[in-house]
Amino acid sequence: MGHHGTRRRGIRRYLRGAAAARTGDEMSGPALLLAGLAATGSATTASSLLAGLTVSAAVGGPVFGVLLDRSARPGRLLARALGGYALALLVVLGCLGRVPLAVTLPAAVCAGLAGPALSGGWTSQLPRVVTGEALPWATALDAMTYDLASLAGPALAGVTAGLAGAPAGVLVAAALICLAVPSALALPGAGEAARGSGAKSLASGLTADLAAGFRAVARSRTLARATATSVISCTGQGMLLACVPLLGERCLGGAGHGALLLSGTAASGLAANAVLARRPRLMRPDSVVRHSALVLAAALLLAAAQRPAPLVVAMLMAGAAEGPQLTALFAVRHREAPAHLRARVFTTGASLKITGFGLGAGVAGPIAAWSLTGALLTAAGVQLLAAAAGFAPRK
Repeated sequence: MGHHGTRRRGIRRYLRGAAAARTGDEMSGPALLLAGLAATGSATTASSLLAGLTVSAAVGGPVFGVLLDRSARPGRLLARALGGYALALLVVLGCLGRVPLAVTLPAAVCAGLAGPALSGGWTSQLPRVVTGEALPWATALDAMTYDLASLAGPALAGVTAGLAGAPAGVLVAAALICLAVPSALALPGAGEAARGSGAKSLASGLTADLAAGFRAVARSRTLARATATSVISCTGQGMLLACVPLLGERCLGGAGHGALLLSGTAASGLAANAVLARRPRLMRPDSVVRHSALVLAAALLLAAAQRPAPLVVAMLMAGAAEGPQLTALFAVRHREAPAHLRARVFTTGASLKITGFGLGAGVAGPIAAWSLTGALLTAAGVQLLAAAAGFAPRK
């Protein structure tokens, strides 16, 4: 009973930290966008800050994974990354409107480098908090923190900026990230076996360690298929995001109403993961990863009709697919990743997904300006490609 209570306290502390950090992370992008626009009056400067924050996260993920796998106290490393992220956000805020963009942008890039600590890096530590039959339940709860953050973060940024001014949004985002530091420090250590592998890893070059993470993904056919499916699917999700303002304008009477569509998607994902948390045995992770891409393809085809009611249904369908897809992907990674490479597998996968998402959003923008229907149909095709990757035959 005492062990059971300790485990529950551990998972509650873990989830509190994950929710705070990820909400701060989801809030930081929109908050920086608003603060940059308010301070400089330039949409180009504001979008450059957001791009720097996002792109550098894709680069920093694999390196951070190596450092986590090497560390005997990964919680301390996570805590330092959280503190560094928050500090970099404050530096950006202090520089806005006072120094040239060439000085401000590197601070945003530095903040983004720590981004994977809040996603794949944090999730890679879950098996040290809870093990055995409880892991699928805890994995679903962990995935819910992403849905909660994506729902609350942008909304908090907008509300805070409206009530207290654009800079206040960045301050609140940094504060939320700092609230997760005690939870990070409380994470269990790596254990004797991991210490040994970490010491061995320290003797090798960084390049070899980075390559080991990619090889760990490639060598497991199951993990490779799940990773390929999720990355391609995330590219399609990025394309959908780029289409949302236009969908709001054409179907709901205003581009700003697109945010309501995204809130509905996040709420739907949260509800779907809540069901999985209560009934984890309902999920067959490998099947969910690939079938969710098919549901996303159907949702995009429905959205292409560009009518209000089908559009709302489509966005709810998208959330009901995205939420379980993330939970299932985590379950596959926890099951397939070697213990001494787990952090690398998680942060490498997260970085690939970030890259895919950014690529999808970037490609869809010009297509949507030419034809919104064409962009949505292209995104549906990308989701079908993702499903095909998941159904690839075993060799």
